[in-house]
Amino acid sequence: MSVFSDPRDHPARVTGLLAATPGWSRLAEITAVPDRDTVAALVSEAAKIAEAVVAPLNPIADRTGCRIEAGRVVTPAGYREAYRAIGEAGMLGLEIGEDHGGQGLPIALQAACGPFFEGANPAFMMLAGASRAASHLLAAVADDETAKDWIPRLVSGEWGATICISEPDAGSDVGRIRTRAVKGNDGSWRVSGQKIWISFGDHDVTERIGHCLLARTGDGVGTRGLSLFLVPDTLEGGARNGVIVSRIEEKLGLHGSPTCALSFEEARAMLLGQEGRGLPQLFAMIEQMRLLTACQGLGVAVRATDTAFAYAKDRRQGGAPDERPVAIIEHADVRQQLLAMEARTEILRAAILELGVAMDLARREADEAAAADHAAFVAWALPMAKTFGAEAGFDTASGAIQVLGGAGYTTEWRVEQALRDTRVLAIYEGTSGIQALDFLARRLWREKGRGLIVFLARAAAEIEACRPVDDEAARAAEAIVSRFERLSSEMLALEDTPRAGEAGAMGYLKAGWCALSAWMATRLIVAGSADPALTALPAIARFRLHGLAGEMEAAANEARLPLSRLDEA
Repeated sequence: MSVFSDPRDHPARVTGLLAATPGWSRLAEITAVPDRDTVAALVSEAAKIAEAVVAPLNPIADRTGCRIEAGRVVTPAGYREAYRAIGEAGMLGLEIGEDHGGQGLPIALQAACGPFFEGANPAFMMLAGASRAASHLLAAVADDETAKDWIPRLVSGEWGATICISEPDAGSDVGRIRTRAVKGNDGSWRVSGQKIWISFGDHDVTERIGHCLLARTGDGVGTRGLSLFLVPDTLEGGARNGVIVSRIEEKLGLHGSPTCALSFEEARAMLLGQEGRGLPQLFAMIEQMRLLTACQGLGVAVRATDTAFAYAKDRRQGGAPDERPVAIIEHADVRQQLLAMEARTEILRAAILELGVAMDLARREADEAAAADHAAFVAWALPMAKTFGAEAGFDTASGAIQVLGGAGYTTEWRVEQALRDTRVLAIYEGTSGIQALDFLARRLWREKGRGLIVFLARAAAEIEACRPVDDEAARAAEAIVSRFERLSSEMLALEDTPRAGEAGAMGYLKAGWCALSAWMATRLIVAGSADPALTALPAIARFRLHGLAGEMEAAANEARLPLSRLDEA
């Protein structure tokens, strides 16, 4: 089937790609996972709910935004009802344990279903993302009473949660946090300070809001002495808990998500986990948030690509002047643009499912060595998924505007909103530069490339499996992965001169994504040759492989940027 005639049945593609992910079969061996028909039904249901319940609010939210009345945030009409509806449908707790009110499904299924909601209304879903991440955090570090009290209500949509890290003088540099928590004689904690950039920091969607907050409890400098707290916005009796909304930020996009500045004035708080271990404990949530960012980018990319395809098939321009104009999808330039958008989207989708499965196996694999390998791979791949998921969302929205031309620049088609909404994805949860430093300094230098080694073995196995299906594609992918392996050796040699290595960190991150994309391309080719639901994917994968060799060389050159060039500038 031609890529350009493919109706792009996304639930079927998701189901097929999940089945084609090697780790999924292993997961089925060691734990109960739904069969393919059940997965297909679940993914289809998620797509239907997202389209029927969440998507209609998107233009309304973008147009009306949020406002403060009598000291509280008022959200767009319909938010409260929609949030409870997706909670009642079980979509807020797919992967949360059944003992906490969730469905206990694999993280991979959340990664499969989540992008439908994220693409339908990114602003609205900011509340769901933070609350889901908070559920993971509370399950990992909260005491039993707090976990049993909060997680089921977060999963149902009755309560919501936020992540409160940034302050006026402390963004990514969390060691400069000044918010302080003081323990009283009665053993209770009270928090005072300012927090900014808090998505859904206040709202009228849920009955109660829990702020997962970092505060200083000791005298140590930097990240030492930071502890993690849960600060409810109201007390048990319903009285306000010293949490004051200072303002809602005026933003480029995500108008339907109130980004708040909050003041905490002697607010009662519950310590989560161990005092002084706040930052390490927070990573139980940050891992989920970075995967979420990739899913946000994917959701928007899928929707923007669909919009561009539909428009290109309907819009008629050009051709012989004495005949009916042809659909613009017939023009080679437009076809190339559409194929590039489709290729980035499907490669990202495959990578996200791979990551979700690996996260599940890291938690559920009984073999400790195998579980450690999965965890190392997840840590290695997450900076790339976060960064290039964000870029795919923004760039694909931009590509859709280009295909639509003047129509794309208007609000009618919503792709201009998608562009605005996705610009922040490369900023929050760690900027792209921070992801690049993590990828180089932690994953390559500090861990001696442990995740890289796992990647190379897995990529080699699937490239080999691709040879009987498409030897030319397998050889192209092998060359790209080998080039990245050589570059990794060069970057590893710079460990003793870290500033020189850091000058090329972003190029190295880009090179890593090229290599991972080449691996995913071989998966699309093999899966598409065997699964009728995926027959359009091999052509997409071959198109992507054609451009990856050049992108890899460009990234390698950027990674080898001499530090002197930066210093002389």
